[in-house]
Amino acid sequence: MQASCNQLHDPTGTSSDDDASASQCVHTSRTTEGFHPGDVHIQINSGPKDHPENPSSRNTRSGVCSCAHGCSHSRFRSHSHSEARPPDDFATESGDHGSGSFSEFRYLFKWLQKSLPYILILGIKLVMQHITGISLGIGLLTTFMYANKSIVNQVFLRERSSKIQCAWLLVFLAGSSVLLYYTFHSQSLYYSLIFLNPTLDQLSFWEVLWIVGITDFILKFFFMGLKCLILLVPSFIMPFKSKGYWYMLLEELCQYYRIFVPIPVWFRYLISYGEFGNITRWSLGILLALLYLILKLLDFFGHLRTFRQVLRVFFTRPSYGVPASKRQCSDADGLCSICQAEFQKPVLLICQHIFCEECITLWFNREKTCPLCRTVISDRINKWKDGATSSHLQMY
Repeated sequence: MQASCNQLHDPTGTSSDDDASASQCVHTSRTTEGFHPGDVHIQINSGPKDHPENPSSRNTRSGVCSCAHGCSHSRFRSHSHSEARPPDDFATESGDHGSGSFSEFRYLFKWLQKSLPYILILGIKLVMQHITGISLGIGLLTTFMYANKSIVNQVFLRERSSKIQCAWLLVFLAGSSVLLYYTFHSQSLYYSLIFLNPTLDQLSFWEVLWIVGITDFILKFFFMGLKCLILLVPSFIMPFKSKGYWYMLLEELCQYYRIFVPIPVWFRYLISYGEFGNITRWSLGILLALLYLILKLLDFFGHLRTFRQVLRVFFTRPSYGVPASKRQCSDADGLCSICQAEFQKPVLLICQHIFCEECITLWFNREKTCPLCRTVISDRINKWKDGATSSHLQMY
């Protein structure tokens, strides 16, 4: 005869921790002695005060306790392992991510390495298609750099400047401009100098860059030629200090004029975007052209403030000091601290230091303070008085 019974344990009361732990386990026992079929046996455990604890029950409880503790330890270990696993997983994922990024870069490098011959072939083909524009751009840039450096050197030499060198620069710049326009006379590129459009049927983006770039260099050559003419003027007609103001005025006029020259070409290019008969494209072309004009107006007003300051300096020609007497020059050992020579038209600054007029003029073309005591003498740096020309390319 077989019967199944459930052992029920009461967790309340004053039972020990072992009994409380054992009460969580339910065991099924099988027996065949002293029971008839259909009988149900319910065993209720009592506290230690009601029944003495025999060795067998002690062993049973210890077994139950060991089972409970084993279950709890196994659960704790499994829980601790589950908590300890995420950092390893994160480290593994980060390592995989790093290795994945490295592999992507390595794959990209290999692709570039394999594609390099094809890129070179396409690059050579592109250069051959635009060989005329590239070679002409390099020639114009080298011509500008050579002429600009030569003019600055001649201005720095002052009275010792070479008139032959200045005349050669003037002829060189004029000849380069005439030769360029004669070579491309069919395009009438010189029209853009007077705000007219060259004779081209349809303007593409590269043709616009071609026209604007050539016009910008030609304008630089023109004003650099004017600076060479000023260099050729004798000093008794135009003193060195006056020449510096003229250099500054010419450079500001050049930059001011170069702002407006590209406007007709770019405006025509933007408007031509709507020549396809589509009202949407035509409207977009008008909108882009108006936006371009607004940006040019903002640029114009920003440059107008600088141009006004240059005009005020040109006409007022503020002095950095007063003429120094012979006694003051003798107290200063009779030598200029800049050129280390005898004073030529000595000027006494507000800081009581004496310098040659030309020396201190050249100094204040780059600085605002006294060369000796660093006292602020000028409120602004008078750029372009050394004969230099801006290398900025006005492409828009």
